Amino acid sequence: MTYKKNILAIDTANEQITVAFNDKEATLPAHRASNTMLLPTLQKLGINPKEVNAVAVGRGPGSFTGVRIALATAKGIASALGVKLIGVSTLDAVAWNMWNNNVRGKTYVVADAMRKEIYPALYDITDDGPKRLTPDRVEKADKVIEECGDTLVAGDALTKYKFKNQAPEKLWNPTAKSLLLAINSKPQDPGTVLPVYTRLSDAEEGERVKLKDKNLVSGVQGNTFAPLNASNLDKVVELENELMKDDAWTKEKFNLDNIWWQATKDNKLMAYAGGILAGDTFEILKIAVDTKYQNQGIATKLMSKLANDARDLGAKTFTLEVRESNPAIKFYEKLGLKQISRRKNYYSDEDAIIMQGPLPIINKDVAGMDLKTETANNKVEYPVILSIESSCDETAAAITFNGKVISNVVASQVDFHKRFGGVVPEIASRKHIEAICGVVDTCLEQANIKWTDINAVASTYAPGLVGALVVGMAYAKGVAWALDVPFIGVNHLEGHLYANKLSGKEIKLPAVASIISGGNTMLVEVKDWGDYKTLGTTIDDAVGEAFDKVAKALNLGYPGGPIISKLAKTGDPKAINFPRAMLHSGDLKFSLSGLKTAVITYIKENPKANINDICASFQQAVIDVQVSKAKTAIEQTGAKSFMFGGGVAANPELRAAYENLGVDIIMAPLEYCGDNAAMIGLVANERYKQQKFFDLSADVSAHASLDIKY
Repeated sequence: MTYKKNILAIDTANEQITVAFNDKEATLPAHRASNTMLLPTLQKLGINPKEVNAVAVGRGPGSFTGVRIALATAKGIASALGVKLIGVSTLDAVAWNMWNNNVRGKTYVVADAMRKEIYPALYDITDDGPKRLTPDRVEKADKVIEECGDTLVAGDALTKYKFKNQAPEKLWNPTAKSLLLAINSKPQDPGTVLPVYTRLSDAEEGERVKLKDKNLVSGVQGNTFAPLNASNLDKVVELENELMKDDAWTKEKFNLDNIWWQATKDNKLMAYAGGILAGDTFEILKIAVDTKYQNQGIATKLMSKLANDARDLGAKTFTLEVRESNPAIKFYEKLGLKQISRRKNYYSDEDAIIMQGPLPIINKDVAGMDLKTETANNKVEYPVILSIESSCDETAAAITFNGKVISNVVASQVDFHKRFGGVVPEIASRKHIEAICGVVDTCLEQANIKWTDINAVASTYAPGLVGALVVGMAYAKGVAWALDVPFIGVNHLEGHLYANKLSGKEIKLPAVASIISGGNTMLVEVKDWGDYKTLGTTIDDAVGEAFDKVAKALNLGYPGGPIISKLAKTGDPKAINFPRAMLHSGDLKFSLSGLKTAVITYIKENPKANINDICASFQQAVIDVQVSKAKTAIEQTGAKSFMFGGGVAANPELRAAYENLGVDIIMAPLEYCGDNAAMIGLVANERYKQQKFFDLSADVSAHASLDIKY
C-alpha cells in the first residue's frame, strides 16, 4: 500500500499528537498540550511549508478541543498556502494502524466520548484495507461493551473501559503512517472541513428536552429562529392544514425527538421545518412558510438551521421528496439538491421527486452568522498584519497597514446564544471553527491583498473562553507557520484600550480607562501605551453580565444591554431606589451581584411594576457607581484623559454621563466597542515595531493581567 507524497497530515483528537509528511513523522503524548506542541513538532521535524501540496487533518470523533486544535491549525496552514484540506476520520486511522499490523477480520474501534460514552465504529479489515460497516455515532459505554462482545477492540476508550477482547496497546491510536493511509475523501476548500461531533452540544440537547413541555412559551420578541417547542404544535398543525391540504400531517406525526425549527414574529408562527437523521443522511420531512411571509428568505434560513444541526450530528447529505408540480423544486435546486429518482403515484394523484445533495456549506460559510464588514481603500503600507479575535462569541478578522485599519470583519453568534439567555461556551467554540475561514477570506478580499503580502499574524491569547480562544490562536499560528512570519499574541483587554485610538482624538497621557463588557468591569491607569496599572475590578458580576441577568428576569431576551437601554429611555430613573453597591467603599472596586439580586427580587415582588421604570432605575444605579469611581480614579492619578471601551461602552446614557468628568473624554467608536479584530491589529502593530513576538508554542489563557510592561 502506498500513499501520496507531499501531504502534511496532523491529528490531535486524543491524548497524542500525530504528524506525517513524506518520510518525516512523529507520534508523541500530548496530555492536553496539543496547542503548545503541534507546530513546534512540525518545526523540529524540519518540514518546509513550501513543499506542502495538501493538508490532511483528523476530524475526530474524539476530544472536542483536541479536534478543533488540529482542525483550526490545518485550516490556517491550508488557507495561507492556498492548498486543499482533506478531512480524515481518526477512527479510520486507528483501523488502518490495525491493518498495518496484520490484523484481519471484524474489529471495533472505540474512542472515549467522555460522560460515560463511547464513539464506536465496526470495521471489516481485509488485505485491501479496512471497510467501515457503521457510521459515526455515540453510545453509552456499557451498551458498546455489550455490543462488541468477543470482537477484537482497539481505540483510546480502552484506557478507561475494559473489553473482552482488547488489541495490544500499540494499536489503540493512529500512527503517522496510518493517518496518511486513512485518506479516502476528496480534497476540499479549508472552510468546508468540519469536526465529527455526532451529537449536539449539551445546551442544545437539554433545550430539546425542555421544548417538549407544552406549557413552555417563548417570551422572545421580534423575528426569531429557534427549535420548535411543544406549545406551538397546535399552530404548526393549523398552518400545516392550511398549506398542505390533503397532504397535511396530524399532530401525532410531528415527533419532537427529531430536529424541528420554527420561525416566529412576536410569538406568531411564520414557518417551520424539520428532518430526521438516517446514518450520514439528513432527510427533510417538512418545510412550510405562511403565505404572508413567503419570498423573504425564511425558508433558506430554516434550511441553514437544519444543516447546522445535521452536520453536528454527522450528516453529510440532505435528501427530501416533493410533488413534481411543486415550484419549491427550483428553491431546492438553488441549494444544491438534485433530482435522483421518482416515486410513481406517491401522492396518489402525482409522482414524488426524490432530491439529494450536500449540506448547504460553502467555502465562505460563517455558520449562519451575520457578517459586519468595514473597508478602507488605502495604498499598501508595511507591516501588513492579519489579526484574529475569538475570545467569546464573535469571530473577527482585520487587516491593518502600518497600524491603519483597512478591513474589519465580524461574524456575531448572538442569534445562537440568545435563546439560552447567555453565551454557551461549547456552542461558541463550534461556531468559531465553522466561521473562521469565511471571515478571514472575506477580510483579505476587502483589503485586496494576497496571503503572501502578510508580514505578521496576531490573535487574542487572553482573557476569554478557552475553547473559543484556542480556535483563533491555532488558526493564526497555522498561518504564521505556513507563511514563515512572526506570530503576535495580544491581550484582549489591551485591545479595548487601543480601540480608543480609533476615535480620531488626541489622547493625552496619563489617562484612566474604563473597560466594561459582559466579562469585565475595571478601571485602568494608562501611564503610557504598554504600561498599565489596574486600579479596580468587579469582585463578582461584570456590568454586562448584570444587564443580561436582569433582562432575563424580565423575559426581555439576550443580549440584555441594548434592550434595557432602549426601554430605559421612557422610564423614570428615580422610580425605584436600587442599591449603589460599594459607592462609598473607599476603593475602586465594583460589585454588581447585590444590585442584580435586588432588581430580580423587586421584579418577583412587584409583578405589575412598570418595566421601563425598572430598566431606567437599574441602569441609573449602574451609571452612578461607574461615574463616581471614574471621578475618584482621575483625582487619584492626575489623569489628563478618560477613555471608555468594551461592549457596554455602547450604552448611550453611560456615554453621556461620562461627559462631565473634567478631563478630555475619549470614547471608542460604537462599531469598535464590542469585540473586534481591528483593536487587536492596532496592538499587534506596536508589538511588531518592538519585535515582541510569541513562539508557536504559545497557549491561550482564561485570565490575564494588564499590569505588565509590554
